[in-house]
Amino acid sequence: MGLPVAAVEVVPRDLSRTLSTSASVESRQTTRLAARLAGTVDEVFVTEGDLVEKGAVLIRLDTREIETELQAAEARKNRASQEYERAEELLASNLVSEAEYALRRTDLQIAEAEVAIWQTRVSFSELKAPRKAVVSGRFIEPGEGVDARETLLELIDVEHLIIPLGISERDIVHLETGQTVPITLDAFPDQEWEGTLQRIFPKANPDNRMVTVEIAFPSQAFQEGVRPGFLARVRLPIDQREDALAIPSAAIGEDGEETYVYVIADDILEKRIIERGLRRGEWTEVVSGLEEGEIILATNPIDQEEGTRVRIVSRRG
Repeated sequence: MGLPVAAVEVVPRDLSRTLSTSASVESRQTTRLAARLAGTVDEVFVTEGDLVEKGAVLIRLDTREIETELQAAEARKNRASQEYERAEELLASNLVSEAEYALRRTDLQIAEAEVAIWQTRVSFSELKAPRKAVVSGRFIEPGEGVDARETLLELIDVEHLIIPLGISERDIVHLETGQTVPITLDAFPDQEWEGTLQRIFPKANPDNRMVTVEIAFPSQAFQEGVRPGFLARVRLPIDQREDALAIPSAAIGEDGEETYVYVIADDILEKRIIERGLRRGEWTEVVSGLEEGEIILATNPIDQEEGTRVRIVSRRG
């Protein structure tokens, strides 16, 4: 009968380190739409929570005065065009000077520019959505007067929801853009989203040495109920070691500068010098000295001797 011992098989294990942290969901882009000219609000077509498509008209200002100015400018343009055409005919017959002809051409160009100015002001009377978004703030009502550059609406981009995180300088070196990150929300504790590490900021905050990263949700997350402001929890894999040969840290002995374990071969203990790598909790990576599938003593080897006959009574997972 051999000495009863616990054993463990040398197999690849996931020794990746995981960083668990949390932050609020944000929109990648928030747009505050401002009036581009002063005037009176005629119509507001949206309110908070509305989903709008790119190019949709959201607010329209009263344009009666502007349109009257545009009509007057168009009339002046028509007159200038007629005078230019007349000067062109007279020039062909040498009945008008080159200077007079050039003056009429300049008058027409000025009139055309004036029309363009008023057409632009008419177009400025409509505030349009610059992209597909959700209205998150409405600060104006029909009939109210507004000044140029006054903020009227706030829009959030819901197709690009992100989680901004601060990561320490020791951990950031193990991350790279494009890697997947599991996300859970307190609002949906039983659901998980597959996020993507989309951006790593180029420098650390000098005060706390933290580097900001952005974890992006899938584009359909908003349709699935995710909202800016929700608390999100993420698990970032740091220093991935998914297939590292590993053994229990307790199975490793030290003899001077050497580290060793006892391999169990034909129920006999065989001392084996190993090179160990990183340690993750109760497991230590073996860089060299052991092969996958070998069986070793799972407990502290300090009181054991090479050549001892043993009997395996339990195995560690």
